[in-house]
Amino acid sequence: MTTTASSATPAFVAVDWGTSSFRAWLMAADGTELAETRGSEGMLHCATSGFAPVLHDHLGKLRAPAELPVLICGMAGARQGWIEAPYLHTPTRLDALHAGAIRVETGGDVRILPGLAQARTDRPDVMRGEETQLLGVTEPDFSGTVCIPGTHSKWIRIESGAVVGFATYMTGELFAVISQHSILMHAVEPNASSEGGAAFRAGLETALAAPTSLTNALFRVRAAQLLGFEQRAEGAARLSGLLIGSEIVDAHARFGAAYPVRLIGAGRLGRLYREALAASGFDVSECDAEQASRRGLIKAARQIWGARF
Repeated sequence: MTTTASSATPAFVAVDWGTSSFRAWLMAADGTELAETRGSEGMLHCATSGFAPVLHDHLGKLRAPAELPVLICGMAGARQGWIEAPYLHTPTRLDALHAGAIRVETGGDVRILPGLAQARTDRPDVMRGEETQLLGVTEPDFSGTVCIPGTHSKWIRIESGAVVGFATYMTGELFAVISQHSILMHAVEPNASSEGGAAFRAGLETALAAPTSLTNALFRVRAAQLLGFEQRAEGAARLSGLLIGSEIVDAHARFGAAYPVRLIGAGRLGRLYREALAASGFDVSECDAEQASRRGLIKAARQIWGARF
């Protein structure tokens, strides 16, 4: 746990509860972070241990007053989570997320924000957790496109503060599956970095130039090494470039490039996407993913417990 020196009075606890991680912040009414705690007790862990004990343990670490309300986003609200917070269907205004929050039957005032669903037979899609990040980085009248890299990357079109459409790409998961469970496991070093560089840019350029030849380009990663044209150390970066480039080509066709793209990223993956988006002709502005979640929770909390703020 870390703390920030402040005389501010705690107003609520913000929680980002993911599939494999837990993060919580003790927040003041003015948005000051007073303390934080984090761990690996994500939804998968809580499926056997329970959600309430994990939350209680972390509230103790934060030294949160017993009566303090708690606002949660993420997978705790999934069907297999603590309690399902039903999806809101697009088009949905981001500043209306709080209206879909579900109160948990437990001690104190604990609520979970809903996810968003694109209930279209031709393009069914869902998100849970990313909607809070969107709220955190957009203004009420925002119009534009947002990209959120991850295991399942999201591209979202927002018009006048409302999510009108989005698409999910299994880019990160495909990287893991292909590099660990396909012929390319022999072309990618275990735990190798896919950081940008010549190999990443080469893979990106290949995908941008011929996006429909992805499966052929993937096999060429292995063939190039067998024939001595490339080294195994370059495999992860080239594979990453191919997959991210393929995602960007489809997103460009789906959403266009009329608006600047707000990139909600962090660390190595954020840097890769920033490089790839810039190389693809997008005008990019970047927002930190963790800050986006925290700011979104603050905005929603103010709408729910306005009197406290």
